[in-house]
Amino acid sequence: MSKWLQLAILAALIAALPLLFPSGYYYRIGALVFVNALAVIGLAILIGQAGQISLGHAGFAGIGAYSCALGPEWLGLHPALSLLAGAALSGVTALLIGRPILRLRGYYLAVATLGFGILVAMVIQNERALTGGPDGMAVAELGLRDLLRDLGWRIGGGEFWYAVSGIVLILGAWIALNIFDSPTGRAMRALHGSEVAARTVGIDVASYKLKAFVISAVYASVSGSLLALQNRYITPDVAGFLHSIELVTMTVLGGAGSIMGAVFGAAILTILPQVLTALADYEQLVLGAIMIVVMIFMPQGLLPYISRRLRRTGK
Repeated sequence: MSKWLQLAILAALIAALPLLFPSGYYYRIGALVFVNALAVIGLAILIGQAGQISLGHAGFAGIGAYSCALGPEWLGLHPALSLLAGAALSGVTALLIGRPILRLRGYYLAVATLGFGILVAMVIQNERALTGGPDGMAVAELGLRDLLRDLGWRIGGGEFWYAVSGIVLILGAWIALNIFDSPTGRAMRALHGSEVAARTVGIDVASYKLKAFVISAVYASVSGSLLALQNRYITPDVAGFLHSIELVTMTVLGGAGSIMGAVFGAAILTILPQVLTALADYEQLVLGAIMIVVMIFMPQGLLPYISRRLRRTGK
C-alpha cells in the first residue's frame, strides 16, 4: 500500500468517525487512541524497522508530560513551547543513553531500557517539591481553544482534542512513512534482518540503531505531552512500567512492521478495556486471553493477518 493511500485512509477515518459518535465521551476515547498511536508509531520504527526492543519508553512519555507541567510553572514557557522542549530533552536523553545501551542485544537491551524507564518514574515519584510526587500536578491550559472561540469557532474540549490529536497523528504518520521509504529506513530494515550482513555492506549499525532510538523517544515524548495537555493533570503513572508494557503490546498486537498496524494496535488496546468493563472482575482475564490467542495464531500482528486473509479471499 502506497504512502499516500495509507495517509488518505487514516485521514478519512479520523474525519468520518465523529459521524458515528453518540456522545462527547467518544471524542475523549478517540483522542486517547490517537495519543497512544503516536507513541506506538515511534516504537514501530524502533522495533518493526530497526529490530530493537525497549521496555522503558514510558520514561520518555513522562519527560514530555512533565515538561508541559513544569515548563509553564517554573520557566514561564507557553505549553506549546514546553511540548517542543520536552521532545528536544527526550531526544538528547535518548542520544546520551542510547550510545552505551544499544551495544546490548536481546533481553540485555530490554532490561537496560527497563532500568531507564524505572529510573525516570522513581525521580518523578520522589521529587515531590518539583513534580508533586505520587499525587501528580496540574498542567496549564494550551490556550488554543480560547483563541478559536475568540475567532467565532466554538468547539468543546472533547472535539478540540480529538482534532488536535488527529492532526498530530497524521503528521507523525507522514514523517514515519517518509522515514520508511528513505535510505535510513532501508538501512534500518537491513540491520533488522541481520546486523552482520548490514555491517558487511557498509551500513553503520550503531548509528542507525541510535537514530531509531532517538526518533522513537521523540514520538513518545510528544505523546506524553499531548496526554498531559488534554487531561490538564498528570501523575507518575504516565512514566510507569505498565505503560511501557502497554505501548510495546500495542505495537506487537497491531503489527510492528507498519504504520497502520501501529495505529490499529493502539486502537484495539485502548478501546477493548472500555468494552470489557461490563465483565467487571473478569475484564483483565478476558483481555489477557485475547492477547495470548492473537500472539499464538497471529504472530505478525492483527492487521497483517487480516490483510492476508482478505487477499486470499479476493483470489
